[in-house]
Amino acid sequence: MIWVFILLAYSFKTKKEGRAKKLRIIAVVVLYVCSNAFIIDECFRAWEPVTPDLDLMNTKYEGAIVLGGIGDIDLRLKKINFGHSGDRLFQTLPLYYKGRIKKIIFTGGSGSIEFPEKLEGLYVKKYLQSIQFPDSGLIVEARSKNTHENAVFTKQLLDSLRIDGSFLLVTSAYHMPRAMAIFKKAGYKNITPYLTNRSSGLRRFTFDHLFIPNPGSLFALEHLIHEWVGYAVYKLKGYA
Repeated sequence: MIWVFILLAYSFKTKKEGRAKKLRIIAVVVLYVCSNAFIIDECFRAWEPVTPDLDLMNTKYEGAIVLGGIGDIDLRLKKINFGHSGDRLFQTLPLYYKGRIKKIIFTGGSGSIEFPEKLEGLYVKKYLQSIQFPDSGLIVEARSKNTHENAVFTKQLLDSLRIDGSFLLVTSAYHMPRAMAIFKKAGYKNITPYLTNRSSGLRRFTFDHLFIPNPGSLFALEHLIHEWVGYAVYKLKGYA
């Protein structure tokens, strides 16, 4: 939307009518491409990893490292309101009750400069306690502000507890390429990606999916661009 706004604003500012017309055409094309459900779905399909269906296997793990960013903290009611990434936690719970993992290791503090007290890990712990999830099956890291710190602080915590073995890394499918690169760089040896809330679905060729602009695609593309930029920045910093 920012790109489209800049193109349109410049088209009204320029005094050359030919250039103004081209800028408006480009703005419409950019808006259409970025809101095309089929195109954005294909971008996600190319970016999101394809992994074996771990739910159909019997492999056991020492724990599942669940990355934060799964909801917003309501400071008035002192609780977490889960968002679309809450799937990261909810898909992991059955693995624990089926005996596939020994512990859920949740990592996430506050990524907000304005609200540093919104320590997500503490509120997730409070939620799990409210549904009688055993404290013995939970480890919480609540200092990290980003994915790099998720990896580093969680490893420090696991090392201090002398917990070693194979782990699942649980995060949204679109976030997994960056997360896996970061965790491997941080020194994790036996870590397996476990994808949740995949954005790309079955390839569809219906008229509305192919041609009709979809505002939801703009929202989805924002997440994807965030990941692309984040992956590039983390590469430059040596985090991935």
